[in-house]
Amino acid sequence: MDFSKPSPPSLLVSDEEQALVLRVAPGCALAPQARDAIQELMHEGESANTRSSYQSAMRYWAAWHVLRLGSTMQLPLSVASVLQFIIDHAQRQTAAGLQSEMPEAVDEALVASGYKAKKGPPSHSTLVHRMAVLSKAHQVHALANPCQDGAVKELMSRTRKAYARRGELPQKKEALTRDVLEQLLGTCDDSLRGLRDRALLLFAWASGGRRRSEVAGADMRYLRAVGQSDFIYTLAHSKTNQSGTDAPENHKPVTGRAAMALKAWLGAAQISEGAIFRRIRKGGHVAEPLTPAAVRNIVKQRCALAGVEGDFSAHSLRSGFVTEAGRRNLPLADTMALTGHQSVNTVLGYFRADSALNNQAARMLDED
Repeated sequence: MDFSKPSPPSLLVSDEEQALVLRVAPGCALAPQARDAIQELMHEGESANTRSSYQSAMRYWAAWHVLRLGSTMQLPLSVASVLQFIIDHAQRQTAAGLQSEMPEAVDEALVASGYKAKKGPPSHSTLVHRMAVLSKAHQVHALANPCQDGAVKELMSRTRKAYARRGELPQKKEALTRDVLEQLLGTCDDSLRGLRDRALLLFAWASGGRRRSEVAGADMRYLRAVGQSDFIYTLAHSKTNQSGTDAPENHKPVTGRAAMALKAWLGAAQISEGAIFRRIRKGGHVAEPLTPAAVRNIVKQRCALAGVEGDFSAHSLRSGFVTEAGRRNLPLADTMALTGHQSVNTVLGYFRADSALNNQAARMLDED
């Protein structure tokens, strides 16, 4: 069966502009040019990462539907189809061990067609993501949503509890706390690449644990020198502020060592406008802006050079900043003002995970 062609656009959640056009009142006809303008605005206002993630999930749904159920996927899906998808991808405990209902031939075909990296059930978080994407697809097309059916919601809830009881916790990247960060910085020499990587690591960590997309998108337009040695970076757009709302917490301080490293990089690279962090080509030529993937690779490369073992990535800078703040019992409000987190529970998760030994309540038996 040929899976080389992408799924029909109507199945892709990322094409919400199609749903918007379809919802225009029948009596309000739009010219083709107006429809194109709507699509372009909707497309521009959507995260590229989100779009790619949603498209991948819906292509997987379409491929599974053809292979498993023998028909082309059309929205809305039936509740029975969604329930079948769940038990095909979620493992359950049986007398013979952990099992799912995915036929081996279907699993092999999905891998051979490039829809899966390897055979076997996905992680629980992957299953949850694919269900969320399907739910969104029905929502934006104003269709009856099988993911909101009582049986589907109850099965997903019980599945989550079953995984938790087996001790299968969500996998998170390790936190790149200050001690680990210092090891990475120790690998950065005074070459152009070393200056860039030192400035990048310190900028991302010290300004509140910037996301890789925020580091890659950092621009001189939003960097303001304060006095002789410090900077203020204005984060005009972020994952938690996609509308560009003006707020005091958008202004991130870059001070001390981070400011010195940033100033050294900008001077050596002769950057006065445009992207702050850029690719360095052979011969020391400063080229185009870094991509988010390049930021991730820099963190991994510096970990390898430092001999740091563990599952570290670009997000480790963010989790490391929050974890370090928790270790030092810094005020929660100050930490969140820099990170931009909107959920107190999310930040407290980092605080509590690495600062449990600092809890004075655990030391009452040691008191005189």
